[in-house]
Amino acid sequence: MSGTFVGMPAFPEAAHEAVNNRTLRGNLRHATHTIRAKREKAVAEVSDWAELREAGKQIKDHTLRHLDRYLVQLEESVVAAGGTVHWAADADEANEIVTKLVKMTGESEVVKVKSMATQEIGLNEALEAEGIRAYETDLAELIVQLGKDRPSHILVPAIHRNRGEIRDIFQREMSEWGRPAPEGLTDTPAELAEAARLHLREKFLRAKVGISGANFMVADTGTLVVVESEGNGRMCLTLPETLISVVGIEKIVPTWQDLEVFLQTLPRSSTAERMNPYTSMWTGTRDGSAGEGDGPQNFHLVLLDNGRSDTLADEVGRQALRCIRCSACLNVCPVYERAGGHAYGSVYPGPIGAILSPQLRGTASEIDASLPYASSLCGACYEVCPVAIDIPEVLVHLRERIVEGGPVVREGNKVVLKPAKGHAAERAAMRATRWAFSHPGALRTGQRLASRTRRLHPRSLPGPGKAWSGTRDLPAVPAEPFRDWWQRTNGGKEGGK
Repeated sequence: MSGTFVGMPAFPEAAHEAVNNRTLRGNLRHATHTIRAKREKAVAEVSDWAELREAGKQIKDHTLRHLDRYLVQLEESVVAAGGTVHWAADADEANEIVTKLVKMTGESEVVKVKSMATQEIGLNEALEAEGIRAYETDLAELIVQLGKDRPSHILVPAIHRNRGEIRDIFQREMSEWGRPAPEGLTDTPAELAEAARLHLREKFLRAKVGISGANFMVADTGTLVVVESEGNGRMCLTLPETLISVVGIEKIVPTWQDLEVFLQTLPRSSTAERMNPYTSMWTGTRDGSAGEGDGPQNFHLVLLDNGRSDTLADEVGRQALRCIRCSACLNVCPVYERAGGHAYGSVYPGPIGAILSPQLRGTASEIDASLPYASSLCGACYEVCPVAIDIPEVLVHLRERIVEGGPVVREGNKVVLKPAKGHAAERAAMRATRWAFSHPGALRTGQRLASRTRRLHPRSLPGPGKAWSGTRDLPAVPAEPFRDWWQRTNGGKEGGK
């Protein structure tokens, strides 16, 4: 995976400023609560939601277990349909492939469908370094690009912006990228959307190269699928002569029958719609000799690894690769709601980013080592996940890896991580706890001592523990340890209290 955002500190420090930004918190609270309420209503309409959720989990797990076979089948299907497949081990290789393909067309600008994979590898920056300008066409991505900003949400990248801020960005920046914003533009949604439509239409009509990601790839036919709500994706996928799709290798499903499950769960979990307004599917290329039909004459699929094979090697962490990028976990997360997406230092914010980014990028950087701690472990993310990713389980697993170190796979090689710095007290505490639980006599003595001195216990922790006990009371120690009570009352049979 490409590097973290420039200058990103650990999550607690990065989140500090956001937590104290009242405007940002207001924007996030309004947006996430609105999306969450709509999703609950949409999901409640489906009587077999639990069965669909389990089916999605099983399909993803089966595909990941046999990923090598299905990727080869996908390549064969895409080639048979007239496309070309490229394999990219990392971000640099993927950027090099895409840049070369664009240069071969002789074009110096491209239009893009919203794609987290291309954000992950920093494709726009790589193209710009080679004199190629990439235009984002999703409304929220356009806002982010014009504002020289970073996305902060998987589904709604500009969720941290309100309407007034968007109007100001359009008025200030649109003229530098193409058609300027209309005179007297207000902050009403209809006017903002119309300004974006007029600005983008000229780019759609002249673009010869389109770049996309994909929500799904169907192995048995070589079909790629993009679901979206605005129609910009349809324009990018059908009008250009050349289409380049950069897709993570985990986005594959074996058959069309498998795809049917996700076309029910993804829209309801993301936009709270029964189905997306635009579901675009393409298989290979159109016949360019007659000059008829929709779609590109040249299609290139770049299959991106970039840490995914390493993640697949982790029996606990690999479930993060089930993710279908619905963003439901972000909208219920109390940490994300208060800190926002930028604090995660990744294009994958929120609970899923807290488990995916440290696996794709490793935990060597300060921000990645802190992400598994960016959670209260409340479990709300697991409850809403449409493919049943047990995010709290993976968070605890990654915390253990950071504190204790141990064997992992990085860039296809088995390595042993050293324990991270700054966790010595945590390691000592956990090892002491493990020793105590392994020695019943010592545990019993410690429990009795704690009970007899309970009146002397403080209500808050000293030192670094103040941050934890500042918002909650320490649990009261009982007057008598449970095992002493059990022995005294013969397991409660003698009426002891």
